[in-house]
Amino acid sequence: MAFADLLEQVGSVGRFQALHVTLLCLPILMMASHNLLQNFVAAVPPHHCSVQRNLSLSKLSPGDILLITVPLDKNGKPQRCQRYAAAQLHLLAKNDTFSPVEDTDYEEELDNVQDVDLQECTDGWDYNMTERSSTIISDWDLVCDQRSLKQMGQTIYMGGVLVGAVIFGGLSDRFGRRFLLLFSNLLMAVAGTCAAFSTSFSVFCCFRFLCGMALSGLVLNSFSLIVEWIPTRVRTVVGTGTGYCYTMGQLILATLAYFIRDWRWLTLAVSLPFYVSFLYSWWFLESARWLVLNNKPEQAVKNLKVVARVNGRNEEGEKINLEMLQESMKKETSCSQNTYSALDLFRTPSMRTISVCLSAVWFSTSFAYYGLSMDLQKFGVDIYLIQVIFGAVDIPAKVVVTVSMSVLGRRRSQCAALILAGVTILINQLVPYEKQTVRTSLAVLGKGCLAASFNCCYLYAGELYPTVTRQNGMGWVSMMARLGAMVSPMVLLLGEYIVWLPGLIYGGAPILCGVIAVFLPETLGAPLPDTIQDVEERYDAITNAILTFFKFK
Repeated sequence: MAFADLLEQVGSVGRFQALHVTLLCLPILMMASHNLLQNFVAAVPPHHCSVQRNLSLSKLSPGDILLITVPLDKNGKPQRCQRYAAAQLHLLAKNDTFSPVEDTDYEEELDNVQDVDLQECTDGWDYNMTERSSTIISDWDLVCDQRSLKQMGQTIYMGGVLVGAVIFGGLSDRFGRRFLLLFSNLLMAVAGTCAAFSTSFSVFCCFRFLCGMALSGLVLNSFSLIVEWIPTRVRTVVGTGTGYCYTMGQLILATLAYFIRDWRWLTLAVSLPFYVSFLYSWWFLESARWLVLNNKPEQAVKNLKVVARVNGRNEEGEKINLEMLQESMKKETSCSQNTYSALDLFRTPSMRTISVCLSAVWFSTSFAYYGLSMDLQKFGVDIYLIQVIFGAVDIPAKVVVTVSMSVLGRRRSQCAALILAGVTILINQLVPYEKQTVRTSLAVLGKGCLAASFNCCYLYAGELYPTVTRQNGMGWVSMMARLGAMVSPMVLLLGEYIVWLPGLIYGGAPILCGVIAVFLPETLGAPLPDTIQDVEERYDAITNAILTFFKFK
């Protein structure tokens, strides 16, 4: 009798699993809010240099003051980072007839600006706050020479997610999924609250870094607790349902951001729910698989009996004893006497192949995903609307990939999602910038493909890695994903020098890694492996077949 048989005995799909999965999925609703929070709390409002403080212009209208103190750019809008060194009062004489857009002397006026002394915004900036009542950009003047700090803030947050993946991946294999899940909920709640009351950009980044760490702990441990309490036959459906929680989270973020225009209150609103999830997380049962593999079989038996009682199978639960459990996990227990680390992900041939290929898949998916999702203002569409569209496209995308994973298999679905996303992004580079509707539509399609890829790779990685190293494995690939998310904002800065280069990089990476994913083994219908030996035995036949094919060729 295997552990899967014991799970069937106490009820593998019953009230316990329904309640267990639902409660674990609720915090995931707010994870998207933290990942994409930067789109709203760091939205860049229209701005220009403030008027010199020593000027007395109280008799002039705001439009006249702007005309004589701030030059216009090539689009006829006030320059963001320069102003006249001295007020150009002579421009008032032309104010009745001069129009920046229509006047035929506009080019001549621009040429005259070149002969006028300009200076930086030494007295600060004036912001048009009609869209947001406040952002970190307006509060801390992260514009002009400081504009790269906006992307740096997101990179620091993703750095926290990366560090969290490394730390929490190993610690949960040692101390258990439940304990780390509790700690991650509390850390997210406290760090998010503190970020909302930050007094400087550096303090804000420190707490956002901790939020990133907490998010990794939540994702890794929630996923493991879900997978290790459900049978193989429903993993695809449950994995997809979990992904839809993240999708709904994007829509929740757009709604909250629309009604809460102050960045501090918005940050607080997406953090407070984690206090609630921290409180009810004490109810969760530790993974019985983990308890057995860490020499705690008595507690595993108790947990299985609780599951049986909740599922209405008291009689079947009472039949389970220590001897039965140890016999079902005999093979796994004998293979788990040693402590496993990240090195075990690369120590044997099959594990090495899996880890290298999954690293490429996760890196490219996250890299391109955040490249598209973290700069909504570039589309020239209302940021609340585009956030809703970007979130809504995940719904059909995940339906398609769910069917595809169940019919065509995980590997083909993963490859197709990545390659199609890359091709869509590259095609978008050929569309003229003026055709914003076409560009936005292609970006939405590409984002949908990347969301499908994310949905697939979370389930795929959990099925490929064995129980004894699953957390280390998920921590490793999550680290690679966050590395991609960290690099992604920096690539956007290249667009200031070569406009088409970021799109080429964002499109090329998924295509390359989609090809690499071909070398991953298929897991459709396969039981969840418990040990490294299970993985090696399962895929030896596949490896030998590939070697034989190339040798024959």
